[in-house]
Amino acid sequence: MGMDKNLVILFADVVGSTRLFEELGDEAARDIIAICLGVMRSATEQHGGKVIKTMGDEVMATFDDCDGAMDAAVQMQTEITAHPGLTVDRQQVAIRIGAHVGPVVVEERDVYGAAVHTANRMTSQAKAQQIIITEAIYARLAPEWQQASRRVDVAVPRGQHGEIAVYEVLWQGEDVTSMLPAIATITEQHRPFHIKLRYGGKEIILDDRQRPSLSMGRGQENDLVVKGNLVSRLHARVEAGKNRFMLVDESTNGSFVHTSQGEESFVRRDSIPLKGSGVIGLGRLPEPESFHTIEYICDD
Repeated sequence: MGMDKNLVILFADVVGSTRLFEELGDEAARDIIAICLGVMRSATEQHGGKVIKTMGDEVMATFDDCDGAMDAAVQMQTEITAHPGLTVDRQQVAIRIGAHVGPVVVEERDVYGAAVHTANRMTSQAKAQQIIITEAIYARLAPEWQQASRRVDVAVPRGQHGEIAVYEVLWQGEDVTSMLPAIATITEQHRPFHIKLRYGGKEIILDDRQRPSLSMGRGQENDLVVKGNLVSRLHARVEAGKNRFMLVDESTNGSFVHTSQGEESFVRRDSIPLKGSGVIGLGRLPEPESFHTIEYICDD
């Protein structure tokens, strides 16, 4: 039976592998890919990750923390870019990497869940020598990693209504250097942001610096204890993302968000941004003054 766990999911694959087989033949192409897979596996294990499986020219790995995943991703890119045995027709073989963090179902030899599909989507958006991550990872990175990242796109992962921000991690020295002036400007212009949550006569205010997250669920260990037969023990979290708060669902039955502007969203084992004001329903549609409904007000 599977176990629910919050993990970083990372995919790395060889770009243009079909061309390698066409130009080099099966045996030589397999040797090239084997070198790449070996580098990917070694980097994963050196930084505390676990290779779940390899699929042709692709590796799927998991990590407990986002910084370790980025350490591994940069090591993969650096070693493959510099490897003397990975030059074909005077061109260096390249890989692309995508990653996301979220709840997954862990089984003996595989992991499942929406977070896996989102990570795979990030890989498909990456180009050769790129590392593409979601806002969920960016929000959990150490400041030095955040400073080496830039927002490049938005995406709507499968099964999710709202958009998520997509970031590129700049791992080559000249790229990071070129970002420093923009990073300084962003830091100077940063404005603290807050969210107020009300439930059962209790009010909690979060901000992106002092108190960036809270948990909700029927377990007594949560910041907001919400009882109900459709509420999971740890049902969801509200946590600071990039300039806004995110609702991160980790439940079996999902969470509903209704804004005061009339927008309705559903999220299950994924995340969506919270904006304006509205109500959150754990496991069922939010209703005024219901035991499973939480009010929120953002300062945006």
